[in-house]
Amino acid sequence: MKKSWIFLAVFLVVGLLGFQVYRKLAAVPQADGAIGDKPPVAVQTAPVSRASITQVGQYTGSLLAASEFILAPKIAGRIENIAVRIGDPVTGSDLIAVLDDAEYRQQVARAAAERDVARATVQERRTTLENTRREYERTRVLRQKQIASQSELDAAEANYRREQARFDVARAQVAQSEAALKTAEVQLAYTRIRVPEHFGDRRLVVGERFLDPGAMVAANTPIVSVLDLKTLTARIHVIERDYPAIRPGLEATLTTDAFADRQFVGLVSRVAPLLKETSRQARVEIEVPNDEGLLKPGMFVRAAIALARRDDATVVPLAALVQRKGQPGVFVADLTARIARFVPVTVGIVDDRQAEILQPSISGHVVTLGHHLLEDGAAIRLPDAG
Repeated sequence: MKKSWIFLAVFLVVGLLGFQVYRKLAAVPQADGAIGDKPPVAVQTAPVSRASITQVGQYTGSLLAASEFILAPKIAGRIENIAVRIGDPVTGSDLIAVLDDAEYRQQVARAAAERDVARATVQERRTTLENTRREYERTRVLRQKQIASQSELDAAEANYRREQARFDVARAQVAQSEAALKTAEVQLAYTRIRVPEHFGDRRLVVGERFLDPGAMVAANTPIVSVLDLKTLTARIHVIERDYPAIRPGLEATLTTDAFADRQFVGLVSRVAPLLKETSRQARVEIEVPNDEGLLKPGMFVRAAIALARRDDATVVPLAALVQRKGQPGVFVADLTARIARFVPVTVGIVDDRQAEILQPSISGHVVTLGHHLLEDGAAIRLPDAG
C-alpha cells in the first residue's frame, strides 16, 4: 500500500513538470510571417504579365484521298491483261485492263455490214424514185394536153408518192444502222478499261488490285482502285464548344507518327452544317497539299487549329490556376507582407503555358507552386528567404 502511494506521488510530480515545459514552449514566438499556429508555406511565384495569347484547338482524325474511285468494266467478259499493280502511278487515259474482245469485234463487223446494206438500199430507192418522178411529170404534161386520162395521172402520182416514202424509210434505216454500228463500237471500246481523261496529268496511284488476268467478270465488277494523292483531306470532328470558332480558311498544322519531325500545313475547307446527335460533334475537312507524296490515305493525324487570338492580354502561368469551392482563381502573393490572397477570376483563352485573366484586373505576382497547401490569407515563405 505504501508503494502505491509513492508511485502516485512520483506520477503527479512528473505530470506537473511536463505541464510547465509545455507552457514555456507554447510561449515561444511563432516563425516569421506565421498566422496563428500555422507555419509559413514554402511557395514559388511568377509575375502577372501582358502578352499575346492564342487559343489552339487540338483534334485527331484520319487522312483521306482527294478522290478515290473504282475502275470496273461496263460489260461482261474475260480479263486478258491487267497493266498495273498496287502502287503504280497512272494519269488520265492510261490503259488499265483489257477484256477479250473477239465477240465485240464481230458485232462491229456485222453492224458495219448492215450499214452498207442500208446505204445500198438507199441508192436503189433513189434511182427508183427518180424514175417514178419523171414518169409522173410526163403523165402530168400529157394530161394537160388531154392525151392522158385523169386515172393515169392519179396512178403515176400515187406511184411517185409510194417510192418517195420507201426512199425515206431507206434513209431512216441507214441512220438506224449507223447508230447500231456506233453502239457496237462503244461496246468494243468498253473492252479497254482506262483512267478517265478528265484527270489529265494529275498524280494518281493504284491503291488496290482486286483481280488477275483470266478471271471472268460481270459488268461493274471492281478491277482496281485509283487514288488522287496530289491533295489529301484530313477529316476531324470538333466538339460543340469549339464549333462556332471553326470556319473555312483557318490554317491548321498537322502532325503524324510516320513523320514525327515534320509539320504539314493545311486549310479548313469544309465545315458540316450539323452536329451528330449521338456524339455532339461536327465533321470538319482540312485540305493538305501533298507535293512530296509523303502523306498517305488512312494515316492518323493530329491537327492544331488557332481558334482565337488576343493581343496585350493579362496572362498568368497555367500552373497558377486553382479551384476553391468550384470557383477558379489564383493566389496573389504580397511579397512584402509574405501572405497570399485568393482571388476568384474569369478565365479567357488558355494555351499550353498560360491563361488569360478577363476579370478582375490583377497585377504583381501569383503563386505557381505550393498553392495546394494555401488558404486565403495564409503566410508564405519564398525561396530567397531560405
